[in-house]
Amino acid sequence: MSSAEFLVQGFIKAFELIFSLNPYIVSITGVSVRVSGTATLLATLTAIPLAFAISFIHFRGKQALITLVNTGMGLPPVFVGLFVFLMIVPVGPFGFLNIVYTKEAMILAQYILITPIITGISLAAIKAVPKLIIETVYTLGGTEKDAAVATLKEARFGIITAVLAGFGRALAEVGAILIVGGNIAHTGSVGGIGEGLSETRTLTTAITSETSKGEISTSIALGIILISLVLSVNIMANYFQRRD
Repeated sequence: MSSAEFLVQGFIKAFELIFSLNPYIVSITGVSVRVSGTATLLATLTAIPLAFAISFIHFRGKQALITLVNTGMGLPPVFVGLFVFLMIVPVGPFGFLNIVYTKEAMILAQYILITPIITGISLAAIKAVPKLIIETVYTLGGTEKDAAVATLKEARFGIITAVLAGFGRALAEVGAILIVGGNIAHTGSVGGIGEGLSETRTLTTAITSETSKGEISTSIALGIILISLVLSVNIMANYFQRRD
């Protein structure tokens, strides 16, 4: 078989797996979206209030916190995974939670990774709001709360972009969730491929395991879904950037 035939057959089988809604493929996609979506929601609930607090509240250590956020935006995923793993293993400080190799551990790792990203981009969006708008609010007798609300209205598209960037980053993550999640699927095959329905196996971690086993068509199918999701997120982010 030539390399061209190998690729063509791989892609044909990959699309068959996708359009037939193979349970193994669907379960992996579902775990990826649920874990990344939950982590993004929790990170958003933390990051946006934090970004506004940094922007409108004067407190000691503010510059140090900004530096910490900027540093966190470049955290190595494997380091985060190792850190979380050491915290939640049975002998670790939070071993009593009993969440090692679970979706909860994966959500925690992704939360730590993307919270600084959403915070940093939101901070940039807030700083980009013209000072004249804020000064006008104060001139009209508004409070810091009124100024924050006015800023939110002006920076909303930039903040939405920040959230989408965090979600896209979470979807593409592999190192941290591989360490804390274990890439687990139930025993037994589903639809003639894979090891069974996913427990903690995501699109990224499944691609690594399926490729190592020589299941190229399955890897291609997972890759197509992953790149489609990430591309969709980027298209939405670019749309909101143009609106900003």
